[in-house]
Amino acid sequence: MMRTLKIFLLCAALIAGACKAGERGGTFFETDETAEAGKIVADANQDLKKIKVLYEQNEGKRQELKDAMEKNDSLKAKQIADDVVYLINDGAALCQSAVDKIQRAESMKINSDYAAYLRLKEESLQLEMDAFEQYRLAARVLRDNYDPKNAVMKEKVKEEFKLRNDNYRVAMEKARDKSNQANEIAKAAMTKTGS
Repeated sequence: MMRTLKIFLLCAALIAGACKAGERGGTFFETDETAEAGKIVADANQDLKKIKVLYEQNEGKRQELKDAMEKNDSLKAKQIADDVVYLINDGAALCQSAVDKIQRAESMKINSDYAAYLRLKEESLQLEMDAFEQYRLAARVLRDNYDPKNAVMKEKVKEEFKLRNDNYRVAMEKARDKSNQANEIAKAAMTKTGS
């Protein structure tokens, strides 16, 4: 979730750049609604900051789950998995709120650089939501079906957990790539405006 902090900082810089570019007639924020769209994105960043707090408070849960499974501690694994399911549900609601705000900003009359930036940020957030859905499903399977005494079920749950965990990592990597692409567009646009 360091990515969300980067989004917040970049958007704050973009909004600051909007004011400066507006004063100079720059290109990144030259249309009337771009500055207003920047305010909406800043509001979306508040949702992302809350997600970051959730993430930081629960950073070690994935490792705790793996450890509990390795120790065949079904009670602990199910308890952690249950916590993860609820945390991801809370984070997903906040992320969806941020996506909705970005989509609202995208629908405004904004310049092409800012539109490209927002499109990539939205795609990045959608990929991140997909990633966390994979992890939530992995936690649900573990919570609902993990039984170290049933060898067949134990292996089935471990396989599904691993598959969904791998899917989570792949989706998060794609999300980071999209976010990096968006950041490059923003940097290039800010350079054009002289910010």
